Amino acid sequence: MTFSLGLKATSAGYRLAAYDQVGSTNVEAMARARDGDRGSIWFVTSEQTAGRGRRQRAWIAPRGNLASSVLEVLEVAPATAATLGFAAGLATAAALQKVSVEAALRAGSQGLKYDLKWPNDVLVGGKKLVGISLDAEAVGNHLAVVVGIGTNVVGAPEGTPTPAISLAALGVQIGAEELFSSLSDSWVEFLGIWDNGRGFGEIRRRWLDCAAGLGQAVAIKSAGSTIEGTFDTIDERGCMIVRTSAGQLVPITAGDVYFGAAASVGAA
Repeated sequence: MTFSLGLKATSAGYRLAAYDQVGSTNVEAMARARDGDRGSIWFVTSEQTAGRGRRQRAWIAPRGNLASSVLEVLEVAPATAATLGFAAGLATAAALQKVSVEAALRAGSQGLKYDLKWPNDVLVGGKKLVGISLDAEAVGNHLAVVVGIGTNVVGAPEGTPTPAISLAALGVQIGAEELFSSLSDSWVEFLGIWDNGRGFGEIRRRWLDCAAGLGQAVAIKSAGSTIEGTFDTIDERGCMIVRTSAGQLVPITAGDVYFGAAASVGAA
């Protein structure tokens, strides 16, 4: 089976660059933007050898996993582009829900619940299934935004800050190609809802409905300091709002997030 766009993505004019193996789909996408490509185009492989996730951490993707990046060239401010990650999380969860339900029906088992961890990960049972990253760079009068989505289809890395899991380990027997086709269609839907940031209110509402750890104890480690409290909500900019024990509402823009019992470990 080979990679192909879904029907919605094809109708919306998306293009596809598929690789048998590549260092990083994100790097390929941004290089294309620097060369003048104005999107919209997906870069995809089932074996990535030099991928990077959020905060430049290595992202291990053995053959059979899905490494995908979409390039969109937009007329938005960087702060607005940052909220696109929440749409990406919703699009990925929707695609996973579709293919896992279909796989469950074939196998006679139940589907899975997918949770969204701030800012961009997709979890199952508290374990990381998908990592999402955003890169942005000015190209002329526009902003090239690359959304990288890495999904553990057949295997998951060990020793990660958040324990990881794969679809195969969850009993979902699908291929990276099937998942990608669904993802490319789901992306069209949620990019349309996001609407260059104008629809972030609706994206925010839907994201909070799927949010991992909402209302739970949380610790965020960033730049050598730790903020502890309760995950209260996300604001109109996508910041995590933490309510401290003193009742103060603190906006968080970045950091490593630990929930529940792990919050006390993360704060240590």
